[in-house]
Amino acid sequence: MEKLAFGCPPSYLSRMDRMPAIFVGHGSPTNTFEDNRYTRAWRALGEALPRPRTILCVSAHWYFGTSAVTAMERPRTIHDFYGFPRHFYDYEYPAPGDPDIAAMVRETARPLWVGLDQDQWGLDHGTWSVLAHMFPKADVPVLQLSINGLRPLDYHLELGAQLAPLRDEGVLIMGSGNVVHNLSTMRRDLAELGHDWGIRFDDAAIAQLESDPGRALDLQNHPDFAMAVPTPEHFIPALYIAGLAAAEGAALKAWNRGHALGAVSMTSYALGLDQAQLAAIAQAGNEVALG
Repeated sequence: MEKLAFGCPPSYLSRMDRMPAIFVGHGSPTNTFEDNRYTRAWRALGEALPRPRTILCVSAHWYFGTSAVTAMERPRTIHDFYGFPRHFYDYEYPAPGDPDIAAMVRETARPLWVGLDQDQWGLDHGTWSVLAHMFPKADVPVLQLSINGLRPLDYHLELGAQLAPLRDEGVLIMGSGNVVHNLSTMRRDLAELGHDWGIRFDDAAIAQLESDPGRALDLQNHPDFAMAVPTPEHFIPALYIAGLAAAEGAALKAWNRGHALGAVSMTSYALGLDQAQLAAIAQAGNEVALG
């Protein structure tokens, strides 16, 4: 596949204070309440990041027929799962919204169209299960950007690149999904392991995104793509962060590498964090909790 060409205004590329961008492998909603190596790394990440003006999250769990951004003052907490204990449904993440930044997202995306959602969606578990650890006080405004399931994969790479100037406005752009996500192959006896095909594809994704994220769609040619990505919604959030990296002419850096239940890759990616910061986050994730 031909590499997509992305460009940003020179004023954007010349600035050195832009907000990092991240993709987080979010895994199960149970991570909201667990203390494990992934959630400890999420907490360390929140401490390492500059405080965002607003968070814009592309979650795998808002996947429908158009591109839209939440634009309400108080987004509701959505419990988009079933079969979990009562306390999962009682959990609230009461972060405010930011209608002004939502309008900025719409304008920055042009000529691509993004609608303003003022009363339909909110914050789903792809967003709040991670932010519960990164920003536990829920005191940073949060927006969600939907995944337009009617558009091809290259659209999401392009839209991610288009949103790059938001990083200079203090917006933390976050993708939340899983690069490998095939729950039909889930096995409880593989709690922290992956299937061979999932490990191979995850390794290929790391190699691609750490070298040339603008060619992220080359991963469609990998022999394990169909097993690793049987449906696209959990893969697509990574494309937004790859598009941002391509816009900057930079590579992504993998962190929080690992697998769960055979079927899911927890590997995450960062743009704009240096190796020392990522090493400290990884160390925090591997520390054994006390008490």
